[in-house]
Amino acid sequence: MSSTNIAWASPHYWGNEERYVLDALQSSWISGGAYVDRLERDFANYCESPYVVAASNGTTALHLAYLAIDLRPGDEIIVPGFGFMAAANVALHMGAKPVFSEVDGATWCMTAEDVEKCFTPKTKAIVPIHTYGNVCDMHSIIALADSRGVTVIEDAAEAIGSKYSGKMAGTIAPLGVYSFHATKTITTGEGGAVATNSAEWCKRMQLFRSHGMGERRYWHEVAGHNFRLPNMQAAIGCAQLEEVVKITTERDRVYRTYLSHLTNIPGLTVQHFADNVEPLVWAIAAELDANSFPQGRDAVMHHLQKLGIETRPGFYAASTMPHLYGDMMLPTCERLSQQVISLPSSPTISDEDIEYVCHSLKSCRR
Repeated sequence: MSSTNIAWASPHYWGNEERYVLDALQSSWISGGAYVDRLERDFANYCESPYVVAASNGTTALHLAYLAIDLRPGDEIIVPGFGFMAAANVALHMGAKPVFSEVDGATWCMTAEDVEKCFTPKTKAIVPIHTYGNVCDMHSIIALADSRGVTVIEDAAEAIGSKYSGKMAGTIAPLGVYSFHATKTITTGEGGAVATNSAEWCKRMQLFRSHGMGERRYWHEVAGHNFRLPNMQAAIGCAQLEEVVKITTERDRVYRTYLSHLTNIPGLTVQHFADNVEPLVWAIAAELDANSFPQGRDAVMHHLQKLGIETRPGFYAASTMPHLYGDMMLPTCERLSQQVISLPSSPTISDEDIEYVCHSLKSCRR
């Protein structure tokens, strides 16, 4: 087996990252500081959101969003059964119960129709996950939530830069959560943020983020956490946001180049995006049909690894983890978890490497 030479993802420094980190280091502000404040302002301007609260990572950002709406033990949230499970796991830590909806077989995102089947009197929130940079059908989901009196929290960790009917993902609902993990579109290494249109929720999240202390030092207004983002990590994000147009252009190039090679191949279906979605695709993914790839997705991944290509599987469906989430039947989610393959998606991957990846994948067809 050869060593991987085309990584699934790799962070890239686009401009002032090193200079800003050194400036933050020399400022003596190691934890909070000017770059944290700047990141919140710059990201709010980028997203066109009134308020942004930075956090130590996307998972703690989800936790802050749940605290903002006062999620309590015994409450239920509805989340898709296919996607990264941070939203479900944080709910479990808070004593709430995640209830899993099916997803659309083409977009791989939850729909209002499937969400409606999951409602109970205990439902407190709907958490659509914008998987791989797609955006769920938010108009229908928000209309349903409004009719039931529940809150929508967008998990836009993978959808920074994607738009839905002209609005940035994460700003369509009252609360939206982002991740700045090392592989994400904008990175701080680890980090995250919550966007909201509510001044009250913003203040509440700021309070919980820093031990529940307000202006009166060592006076705890609530039992808070330490979800603060360090100044040096925020400095990386500020530098990345300065180059967001370049990053967006390169990610769009990668997606369109893949699309030119993978469209109209029997047995291979790329993720579908609705006409009102302008995706900034975080991860390029395709579903492999068992008739064309009878060896199975995992065998295909193993073969590509031997060719020096790192790939990743689709997310495990919640229904495949009954030890954690309980028994349920989610056939579409399970099919996707078995048949989706995610291909190298760095914004710096060359067109030649993309062609090699696609040629290698197509050669696996039987």
